[in-house]
Amino acid sequence: MRLIKLKEVMDCTGLARSTIYKFISEDSFPKPVPLGERAVAWIEGEIQEWILERIALRDGTTTKPNQ
Repeated sequence: MRLIKLKEVMDCTGLARSTIYKFISEDSFPKPVPLGERAVAWIEGEIQEWILERIALRDGTTTKPNQ
């Protein structure tokens, strides 16, 4: 398991910081893991799964990847 910081999440998804936090507040994006008082990171696998779900939505498939 690997934790990734916001910059890498932004690079992987193509989303801006504000959009990521908007999606988190809407419960449509993986929540970050608190690392300290002012530091968070995301589980890389959860971000990859989120990206695959977006691709599945685009392609019109209703099942999650690996199911």
